[in-house]
Amino acid sequence: MDHFALYADLHALLGESGLLTDPQVVAAHNTDWRGRYRGTAPWVVQPTSTAQVMEVIKACAKAGVPLVPQGGNTSQCGAATPRSGHPEIILSLSRMNRILELDAENATLVCEAGAILAQVQKHAEAAGFLFPLSLASEGSAQIGGVISTNAGGTAVLRYGNMRAQVLGLEVVLADGRCWNGLKGLRKDNTGYDLKQCFIGAEGTLGIITRAVLRLYPLPRQRVTAWLSVPSPTLAVRLLRFLRAQCGDRISAFELVSHSALSLVLHHLPQFQPPLDPLPAWSVLVELEEFDAQAPLQGLLEKALVLALEERLLDNAVLAQSLTEAQALWALREQISEAQKREGISIKHDISVPVSRIPEFIELAGKNLETAFPGIRVVCFGHVGDGNLHYNLSFANPERNRTLVPQTPAVNRIVHDVVSALNGSISAEHGIGQLKVQELVHYKDPVALDLMKKLKMLLDPQGLLNPGKILA
Repeated sequence: MDHFALYADLHALLGESGLLTDPQVVAAHNTDWRGRYRGTAPWVVQPTSTAQVMEVIKACAKAGVPLVPQGGNTSQCGAATPRSGHPEIILSLSRMNRILELDAENATLVCEAGAILAQVQKHAEAAGFLFPLSLASEGSAQIGGVISTNAGGTAVLRYGNMRAQVLGLEVVLADGRCWNGLKGLRKDNTGYDLKQCFIGAEGTLGIITRAVLRLYPLPRQRVTAWLSVPSPTLAVRLLRFLRAQCGDRISAFELVSHSALSLVLHHLPQFQPPLDPLPAWSVLVELEEFDAQAPLQGLLEKALVLALEERLLDNAVLAQSLTEAQALWALREQISEAQKREGISIKHDISVPVSRIPEFIELAGKNLETAFPGIRVVCFGHVGDGNLHYNLSFANPERNRTLVPQTPAVNRIVHDVVSALNGSISAEHGIGQLKVQELVHYKDPVALDLMKKLKMLLDPQGLLNPGKILA
């Protein structure tokens, strides 16, 4: 391959501002958020239009140089990070960040892939709508990356994950052609729903450049509460009970273990304990209501009193203001940051049927303790949709350093339990580089074969995000 010729082509196409070559600038793009992966890409290309993306891909295809699409670089599994020692170029859509249209009557928003999730939320809210996807990284996560990983977040229980929010896509293919599927339709029964191929594909099948997103009415009320529950079993029963009492008003139902909450309070002392003593297990629940006059807080208070009588919870604190609600949410959202400050942990992002969450927690914990006595389990996540973040370490740094090299053995214990319970080894973070071999081990062979054939069909040269998802 002729890197000089490719550089000349890209420079002529994008100019100085669209072709980043400063090693210090490029280094930030070559490292993932967790610091686990470090690539060796020499350049970052930053097109400003779909037409430029098409030309970039054609130039790279001609030179045989792969592209690694990168959004806000908040991937948890190395999906947006180039591989070390491989001739790859980073494709950043951060300059394609415009919100192009909001159709109030159709309740849709069209934006470019580089638009920041928080900005989409704010733009929708200003027009009286809700874009419901909410993540801890929403201030930096880009729409293209969120779609490419089929992100979930805290509101999946009511609204679904990112796949449910996408009505249409514009995608540049590996041969440089552009597929225009930008239709804001709820019904389109004209054959294969092609957009679904690219949602969750981590940029391995095409480069998402624009999207049509579904909007919802803006809730007029929210009520938030932090609950103390005796066990995961009772947390799952509590979810069923509250649904019976409150209907589909429940937008979030988050489980937090004592170990997870303790790390937040230890490393981020500006936060206060929600309850005293700290619960063995906590639930953060939030209800939404579109009627401004409906007695939403009274509804939740009554439901919690009944739950106390049923012994489904031990204690509860209801936020009395927006500030208090934000403080409760901060405790949940800062768990990942607290873990990062604590040190390296072996992370899992799994899902099982909601009814089997207690069984997973019991079996995985028991098997891990047998193999690694004294191991610390930091468990938290979206119990309402069956998704847990299940992270493992030793509190003692020396012992923890001996655990990290045993990651494959730890993964096997956790993922074997997940598989036995008919679950998934990746609920919302994707596969990236981190779980490629795990996917080979656990994915149905027929499904894996179909995925490989689809990849070969759409990207026969293997130019788009190589080494991610598929081995």
